Amino acid sequence: MWMKKETPVNNSTLEVHANSADPAHSVAAPPARRPTWEEAEGNPLPLGVKWIEEEQAFNFAVHSEHAESVTLLLYSPADLVNPLLRLQLDFLRNKSGQIWHCRVPVTKLGAARYYAYSVSGETIPQLHSFDPQKVLLDPYAKCIFFPAAFDRNLAMREGSNAGSAPLGVLTDHRSTFDWSGVRPPYHESDAVIYELHVKGFTKNSTSGVDPSRAGTYAGLVEKIPYLKELGVTVVELMPVFQRDPQEGDYWGYMPLNFFAPHAQYASTHSADEQHLEFKNMVKAFHEADIGVVLDVVYNHTCEGDYKGPIYSFKGLDSAGYYMMSSDPANPYANYSGTGNTLNFGQAHVRKMVIDSLRYWKRGMHIDGFRFDLASVFSRNADGSLNWGEAPIFSEIAADPELGRVRLIAEPWDTAAYQLGRGFPGQTWFQWNGRFRDDIRRFVKGDAGMVPEVMRRIYGSDDLFPDSRADAYHAFQSVNYVTSHDGFTLYDLVSYDGKHNWENGNNNQDGTDANYSWNCGQEGDEAVSPAVRALRRKQVKNFCCLLFLSNGTPMFRAGDEFLNTQFGNNNPYNQDNEIGWLDWSQLRSNGDIFQFFKKMIAFRKNHPSLSRSRFWREDVSWYGVGPTVDLSNDSHSLAFCLHGASQADDDIYVMINAYWEELEFNVQEGTVQEWKRIVDTALPSPDDFSDDGVPLRQTKYLLAPRSIVVLCRPPAKTQ
Repeated sequence: MWMKKETPVNNSTLEVHANSADPAHSVAAPPARRPTWEEAEGNPLPLGVKWIEEEQAFNFAVHSEHAESVTLLLYSPADLVNPLLRLQLDFLRNKSGQIWHCRVPVTKLGAARYYAYSVSGETIPQLHSFDPQKVLLDPYAKCIFFPAAFDRNLAMREGSNAGSAPLGVLTDHRSTFDWSGVRPPYHESDAVIYELHVKGFTKNSTSGVDPSRAGTYAGLVEKIPYLKELGVTVVELMPVFQRDPQEGDYWGYMPLNFFAPHAQYASTHSADEQHLEFKNMVKAFHEADIGVVLDVVYNHTCEGDYKGPIYSFKGLDSAGYYMMSSDPANPYANYSGTGNTLNFGQAHVRKMVIDSLRYWKRGMHIDGFRFDLASVFSRNADGSLNWGEAPIFSEIAADPELGRVRLIAEPWDTAAYQLGRGFPGQTWFQWNGRFRDDIRRFVKGDAGMVPEVMRRIYGSDDLFPDSRADAYHAFQSVNYVTSHDGFTLYDLVSYDGKHNWENGNNNQDGTDANYSWNCGQEGDEAVSPAVRALRRKQVKNFCCLLFLSNGTPMFRAGDEFLNTQFGNNNPYNQDNEIGWLDWSQLRSNGDIFQFFKKMIAFRKNHPSLSRSRFWREDVSWYGVGPTVDLSNDSHSLAFCLHGASQADDDIYVMINAYWEELEFNVQEGTVQEWKRIVDTALPSPDDFSDDGVPLRQTKYLLAPRSIVVLCRPPAKTQ
């Protein structure tokens, strides 16, 4: 006789045959392999989605401390409203600590291509906003799909947003990219940072980029020969994190997610092709010996305040991701000025940032990061500032993936200003807002600025002291006159006040502290030739001071050919000709482009200017005569930077910011030793001489508001 014995194993039935009359001839079935704990329950790490090749399965993991129920939703392209598969996670089986997780074999996915979560929990006003009807995006999603019916408004109202919510993409897990043969560049004394907006750089029809690639990652590749000619060695891309395409956030400072590249910057509209296009862009920059720095926004998200949409973090765990305030009417703390602030007092929030940095470094080969409103990193869970070593700085420093990455801070937020030694990241580069303001004020003619300008040219050792206790480096000061945030360089010399009416905020947005001067006539209509000439000279003066100063120089795209935003100093929502570069200006202002190009080359050819350390005894300061006039009424100075210690030439600079001509006396060497390289008062091409023009006498009459640069070869040693 035989009998059938049923044993459930991994949801299957095992049949075993037995012969009771002849036990010697019984055949035992081989034991079925029991699934491992991880196969059965999933793994809490890594967060997000991970393909397990040996199991042919996806592992899902999401952090939600206060959730009572988490359901994984899997969608097919044929139906983006009704999930193809709903997997409700059991906290006794699919939860470890504060992380919910599961493992799904590919055989169970069927036609599923997208995923999201539904989360339930106790809704507590000003603390938790759980809504199981909301379809929630995975914070770790590497690629994001927006359905045709995507609707921001539905995410802002109660009720379901199924079919209208952004979804994570289960990308091709076998895709690879060939990075071989390309070494990431690392620039030191020749570092020149060029800040640009991916879309705005090539979107204008005047860019010359093929219309199918205008405003995209691929469009940037077409402009690499231009960047090489200009001489920049590092491009800093304004935010490329995926954001809400319906928010009107042209600049990109309202991120939806910290891992996915912005899909709308890709020339292809396939769900995951933007990764390939982004990587090809980075590889092309590296092949051209140009580094890539990302402007990253980790301090807040596009979910805004309590009235904003619920896309991801809010629905997963508001109090677990965001700082909360003590004000019932405004439950979200707002140190970013955008409605919410991520809580870096939470370990999992800090981990998310480090995981994101590591992903962009390892997977996308990014060379550095500029952190928007980086003082938020210094805030404790209650919003107070940690003036010591805030945990995230130690965690980033200890991470081996981020060891050679260039880290640049915007060392302030809406309520804190930590420029220099006040910023906890002691080895970080920092945007030097004092350099920007002091140089602007000096060039426009403000009184009492000579001592401050000397400090900025020297490398801002008052902010970055190289004392035994602090030991800062001069290159940590990122010197700039303009950035995306404020006037363009041309507008800085063309407008006394902001003209932001197009932004729709009654001209109330944008800073009033521009320290600009219109050179005698507001705007750019019917401008007299004298005013135009003065503006060009002032632009060259700014260019000179930027590239003659110790530190790391940065300037914004388009300044080298007088691009204008028509007086708008905050075009964050101007995805149009105001925010896009007008490349026709390059043809109109080729002389300014040539001056920038030559000044960049001059700096790169003279490493004495940009040093790891401060100039110290290698610099001598003068005025029109042997001593600097430090009085309140002074508008002039000179200095001689001796290059012998750097095997470089000596450089003598005379600066007249006064509105009348001044006679300077060269205080070192003989007239035969010096050649004039720069005189910003002269018309192009005489304003810059590659070979140098010999001096006729040691007295030099500087025109009003002008700069002269001299060079002499190093003295021969016996």
